[in-house]
Amino acid sequence: MNSKKIAIIGGGNMGMALASGILQTKWATPDRIMIAEPLKEKIDKAKSAHGIKASHSNLEAATWADVVLLSVKPQIMSHVLDEIKPTMKDSKLLISVAAGVTTAQIEKKVGGKVPVIRAMPNIAAVVREAASAICPGKYATPEDLKTARHIFESVGIVVDVDEDLMDAVTGLSGTGPMYVFQILEGLSDAGVKVGLSRDTANTLAVQTLIGSSKLIKETKEHPAKLKDLVTSPGGTAISALHSLERNGLKAMLIDAVEVASKRSSELGAQKKD
Repeated sequence: MNSKKIAIIGGGNMGMALASGILQTKWATPDRIMIAEPLKEKIDKAKSAHGIKASHSNLEAATWADVVLLSVKPQIMSHVLDEIKPTMKDSKLLISVAAGVTTAQIEKKVGGKVPVIRAMPNIAAVVREAASAICPGKYATPEDLKTARHIFESVGIVVDVDEDLMDAVTGLSGTGPMYVFQILEGLSDAGVKVGLSRDTANTLAVQTLIGSSKLIKETKEHPAKLKDLVTSPGGTAISALHSLERNGLKAMLIDAVEVASKRSSELGAQKKD
């Protein structure tokens, strides 16, 4: 059981998912978690759904906490750091999930030797199936990394990466659910086009994705090898594969990850103040 007090600044989907995950794994009790959020309805939801503390003041939450988790958009990160800077001490751990904002930028903004960890989860944290990456800043210790790992493992899997790869993580897994939603929407529409009801098409498309992903995860085989298992000579799969290759599905996905990674880097560059 964790003894640290955790303030989550930002009561959106990610902030609430992290609070819920921490509670479900019993890593912390409700009295040791506080959400800081300007909207009253989100404050009320945090209190009623999870029984955790809540405040409209970022400064109050940061002052109270041992660990401050910034679940805010990169565009307002500078403002939030200005708010909490007066209470940030070298004994507090600061964790950020803002795309593109580097640990060095945060360290410079808050001053001193505050340990900072940068993380990139994704929206699947809501159902505790997130893919998250973490990396330490200049002053973060192995114990700080262990704390961050516990938090993000409460909502999924965690990998360690070098910070210069965090924009790539943002482009791949951070933005990744959107690619999957687009693919599933396309498969569902295709099912309707060939005669299935919308409910049946959705059910089959979603389970196909879940089953295929689980097959890769459990067998640890390369996707290309598993693809070959279902593309028999002259069959339906090889015909469909021909269409996908002709229309450049893989190239489009590679391009999407690349531009999302670039945008993550741009967001960080805009916040150097």
